[in-house]
Amino acid sequence: MKNSDPIAILQNLIRCPSVTPNDAGVLASLESVLKPAGFKCTRLPFSAPDTPDVDNLFARFGDKEPHLCFAGHVDVVPTGDEALWSHPPFDAVIKDGIMYGRGTCDMKGSVAAFAAAAVDYVHSKNGAINGSISFLITGDEEGPAINGTTKVLDWMKQNDQIPDECLVGEPTSAKVFGDGIKIGRRGSITFYVTVKGTQGHAAYPHLSKNPIPILARLIDQLCSKPLDEGTKQFGPSTLAVSTFDVGNPASNVTPERATAVFNIRFNTQHSADSLIDYVQKHCDNVQNELGGEIEFSHIIGAECFLSEPGPLLATLQKALEKETGRQGETNTAGGTSDARFIKNFCPVIEFGPLNKTIHQVDENIAIADLEALTRVYRDVIENYFA
Repeated sequence: MKNSDPIAILQNLIRCPSVTPNDAGVLASLESVLKPAGFKCTRLPFSAPDTPDVDNLFARFGDKEPHLCFAGHVDVVPTGDEALWSHPPFDAVIKDGIMYGRGTCDMKGSVAAFAAAAVDYVHSKNGAINGSISFLITGDEEGPAINGTTKVLDWMKQNDQIPDECLVGEPTSAKVFGDGIKIGRRGSITFYVTVKGTQGHAAYPHLSKNPIPILARLIDQLCSKPLDEGTKQFGPSTLAVSTFDVGNPASNVTPERATAVFNIRFNTQHSADSLIDYVQKHCDNVQNELGGEIEFSHIIGAECFLSEPGPLLATLQKALEKETGRQGETNTAGGTSDARFIKNFCPVIEFGPLNKTIHQVDENIAIADLEALTRVYRDVIENYFA
């Protein structure tokens, strides 16, 4: 196998069934590409109570500045019913110019492309590069994200390995290859609300406190007014209710409690703390109006962030224009990624292949797109150090 052949690299990565948190040999496969090119590879296994152990990889070539880091993950989501796949999900079959397999676009494809590009660049310079290239590769992006990127970043800081800028290879192209670059992400916070009342007979509602109307009023108030109108870089913040539960099988009984779960994806006009205060205010208003007892808890998935334009973005857009004739629209759409952790240490942007089939049956990547991605990454590396 040529160490700079992205097709062969990706096939080997796909053939490791690295469903979170299993490594299945995928990090060793990547090391077999990077080590012969002179990358110093450090395996970083981490553990935490009540979470699976996770192995990670940090690899670096060079010790000078500027230091460009590529971040990605080699863990994948489960395949679902494998009988529904056109080809076995871990065989990396190529048919009609398309490679099929779990992780082809999310995101082993990007890892393979950047590895091929980096190795080719190092070879072209006979190892004398004007800076450093590194890889931050985790096996915990699709999982709890506790023993992965966050802990690798802490290790990198302790060992003076923090890069100047970072490129995350998440699939950011929406309709055609190269049409999107992420320069930030919305924040995410999930609320778990419980309204406590008193159980009673449906024929005597005045003798009980039904929590359902209280919770319904709260949800209506939270949903009836937009959180904001958006910003130049971000669309309006959104609130989505995912559950409204009572668990009451009897039609002649009003329940003791009702629960709901909702998630807010927010832009830079809010923070997790401001939204917690916002929800608390509405809970207080409804409780004062209708009584009952309203309690809530929350889990902060990520704070909103926006990366200021820097040399890496300009370099990427130049490479994209050369490859596709367009620079790629910068945007902040979508869910969360490990960029939410990296932005606390250095500027970060995200660029990768089409995201149409991520997490789906028959996940795939066009060979032409994989090769184009490799060329774009190769140009990024060349021009970043130039």
